[in-house]
Amino acid sequence: MGTTSVAERARESIKTLADFGRFWAAETPDKVALIADGRTWTFNELDLESQQVAQGLLAAGVGPAGRVAFLDRNVPEYFPHVFGGAKINAVSVAVNWRLAPPEMEFIINNAEASVIFIGAEFLDHLAKMNLETVEKIIVIGDAGASGHQTYEEWVAGYEAMDPDIEIGPEDTCYQLYTSGTTGLPKGVEITNHNFSFTMAIGAENWTLHQEAVNLVAMPLFHIAGSGWGLAGMYCGAQTVMVREVNPMELIEVIPQYGITHALLVPAVLQFILAVPASKDADFSAVEAIVYGASPITEQVLVGSMDLFKCNFIQAYGLTETTGGVVQLDPEDHDPTGDKAHLLRAAGKPWGDVQIRIVDAVTTDDVPPGEVGEIWVKSEQIMKGYWRNPEATAASINEEGWFRTGDAGYMNDGYLFIHDRVKDMIVSGGENIYPAEIENALMKHPSIADAAAIGIPSEKWGETVLAIIVKADDGLTDEEVVAFSKENLASYKCPREVSFVEALPRNPSGKILKTELRAPYWEGKERMVN
Repeated sequence: MGTTSVAERARESIKTLADFGRFWAAETPDKVALIADGRTWTFNELDLESQQVAQGLLAAGVGPAGRVAFLDRNVPEYFPHVFGGAKINAVSVAVNWRLAPPEMEFIINNAEASVIFIGAEFLDHLAKMNLETVEKIIVIGDAGASGHQTYEEWVAGYEAMDPDIEIGPEDTCYQLYTSGTTGLPKGVEITNHNFSFTMAIGAENWTLHQEAVNLVAMPLFHIAGSGWGLAGMYCGAQTVMVREVNPMELIEVIPQYGITHALLVPAVLQFILAVPASKDADFSAVEAIVYGASPITEQVLVGSMDLFKCNFIQAYGLTETTGGVVQLDPEDHDPTGDKAHLLRAAGKPWGDVQIRIVDAVTTDDVPPGEVGEIWVKSEQIMKGYWRNPEATAASINEEGWFRTGDAGYMNDGYLFIHDRVKDMIVSGGENIYPAEIENALMKHPSIADAAAIGIPSEKWGETVLAIIVKADDGLTDEEVVAFSKENLASYKCPREVSFVEALPRNPSGKILKTELRAPYWEGKERMVN
């Protein structure tokens, strides 16, 4: 009889996304795997349902590398869909439900998805889309008069039988969309190896374990939501998932289920702190809170540490790196000792991760302490951008170094984030690219020129400011905001509008964003909030 632990066996056995359910269904079939939407699944039940999904997708004509879209909030059907698709070597495409219909349409068409799982509340969005490749629509919830099958009807029609299709570690299993400086979203191809490799490191570094009760609160279309959820599944932990972030609900859910681990963005931590009921809640079961996706203020961090009285771990990463690549460990969270300055750090590289700080023009390494672009090399780096070799080549060089677009510096082995090379705005943990906003605003006939920048916000970290040159004197800031809401997801829309005579540009015509941002960030230690 060997002495190999179950965690070691999991590491040896889980090599593809399809193996997550298979392994734990064999190891702990009757253990509760998932609690969500008032329902409960054991690992065996979850695996059997994913087998039904796999058979249903095969019947719908989905083959290896076929794209399957998922458009809904955090609902339990997500996990059978992910594992079922993985079992036939298909690719899950989680669509941001906060987007406007034209944005959703672009992603689904770009992915060439042939099947879409869609929440009933988004059927109105569906009616506004022209989906070019979708042949099968499955409605999660009440399908009403849509004429489409509900998920329950559809999945019940198929036998729970594992298709046992060969899957390669370098095959793409997951495709999340991130925007770029061109304004068009790009599909990040994440492989089975990316996931299994990252989850093994993450489980250890985030102190996840088989007896953990893992809270999934962040949206599943985001790597901070889906990646975190899969990390718990990888460990055989119990997952408790909420439909969406509601601070009052989280304050109730954490003690109710004895949550031990959670990943929360700084804006959510700030909201929890602001709720008076949080002071009386029983958070004694919590072992660790991982935070990231946007910078955190020391006030919110120290307040959260006092409230939860558990280990805090900061993670820095991107969708293209399958999530976290740099971590600030619990022992580095000491607001009163000689490590207090490290609360401004992102942390140290983990696993096989290598970091370079590079001059963006010469691509030479800069001296320690000097700011440059952060480059990352690791087995966690994505395969590339879906059908976009130009963008892939621009982001990953021949030696495998990925250009993050973030600016930072290294000091004593710690990475400090300073700015964003690509002008990205982070609001409430969501990445917002100015080019998307500017492209949308420039469709308005009364706008001659437009720039979008991030300005400090106590609540969201940053909010969007639109700086507009009018083509028509009658244009108002209310009209600008209303127009943006028709064309963009609400979280991308400008909260404020400023009108100017002209935008500053360099000789090549590029808008000088640094110059525009400077007055709003005066007195700040760094140009991200």
